Amino acid sequence: MVPIGLCSVGALGICLERLWSLRLGRAAPPPLLGEVKRALEDGAEMGAFEHLCAGSPLGAIFLAGIARARHGRDAMKEAMEEAAASVVHDMERYLTALGTIAAISPLLGLLGTVMGMIEVFRALVEDGIGNPEIFASGISEALVTSAAGLVVAIPALIMHRYLLRKVDDRVVVMERCSSQLVEFVLAAAPPPGERR
Repeated sequence: MVPIGLCSVGALGICLERLWSLRLGRAAPPPLLGEVKRALEDGAEMGAFEHLCAGSPLGAIFLAGIARARHGRDAMKEAMEEAAASVVHDMERYLTALGTIAAISPLLGLLGTVMGMIEVFRALVEDGIGNPEIFASGISEALVTSAAGLVVAIPALIMHRYLLRKVDDRVVVMERCSSQLVEFVLAAAPPPGERR
């Protein structure tokens, strides 16, 4: 039961941390694209963009693209794709551990049940079946670990799938915003530090 309890604490911690980190307002703030476009139109320097984009994964992608804007569309897109790969990796942090917890919790429960059944049958061999109620209560206790493992695994699996979907949703938003920024930078606004 101790490993199952530790798994439940770990799963809860991961779920809360990832839910906090993957909020839309933190991962891909909706007003950020408009603010960056306005700063580009005003001819802001790179330092202004670093301040504007600080603290969000989408901002990190924007910064990478803006820094390479002078080198053309391909260089800008390549820089943004490299930054996006790092950002996605960060957004998926701990999700493998959560999936592992969802997979091993029922196995830990089953292991506890098997060990409990071994103990019940050992006691049965030593003491005989004189009292069937003791035998039945021993089996009942042995099955508690299987139930506990499932109680941890089912919500962990649901949250694992939900959080993976949330990451995918954030990636789609970031890709759309990044494409809009590339088109805007190359069509309408000068790169940072260059005035029209």
